[in-house]
Amino acid sequence: MSAIRWNMGDGATVTCDGPGTPYSADRGKSTSPDCGHRYERTSASRPDDRYRGTATATWTVTWTAPALGDGGTFTETRQTAFTVAVGEVQVLN
Repeated sequence: MSAIRWNMGDGATVTCDGPGTPYSADRGKSTSPDCGHRYERTSASRPDDRYRGTATATWTVTWTAPALGDGGTFTETRQTAFTVAVGEVQVLN
């Protein structure tokens, strides 16, 4: 994958180069080291109480067919819609 562009549904757009960092349990709730977004408001005032966004992935493929002496590069783009409910938690010590 070359890149993925996230339209987060709250006006923010985040572009991530490459596949990103896989989640592992030892990371806990820490932010992504290479691609992340934090919603500043809940989705309570949105239709269906959810943000509506899109993820657009761009793939660049390089191929070869040595037996035919052929090869090339092409780019493919795919878009997927998503919704996300964002809540708020307040904690007192």
